[in-house]
Amino acid sequence: MKKFITYSILAIVVALTAYFMFIYFVTFSEGYRAGELVKISKKGMIFKTWEGRLSQGVSEEQQFNFSVEKSDKELIEKLKELQGKRVKLTYIERFGTFFWLGDTKHYVKEVVVVRDSEVIDNTNTE
Repeated sequence: MKKFITYSILAIVVALTAYFMFIYFVTFSEGYRAGELVKISKKGMIFKTWEGRLSQGVSEEQQFNFSVEKSDKELIEKLKELQGKRVKLTYIERFGTFFWLGDTKHYVKEVVVVRDSEVIDNTNTE
């Protein structure tokens, strides 16, 4: 009986460890989004997380919500400076999230400013 309990506890620990590692390290997708950086804020009661929003158009449906891990301090500072500007975000999407990492499954890994010359003007049609 003692062996059964020991093996059961060990199996549960291994399964939980595998689950947490899968959620954290395996990415579902990666990609890029461009638009105006609307907000970057630190929120939460006990576990403070960094959350942001990118506007890709006029309607609420064209908003891209994302999280930034606390360990990416340089990225957080850069996002704070670029708030209100047009940017291009590089992000990864995870299968799930943990409440201490962020509210969304999308985690930004890089941000660059989009220059006015890089914005395509579709109003001039010939």
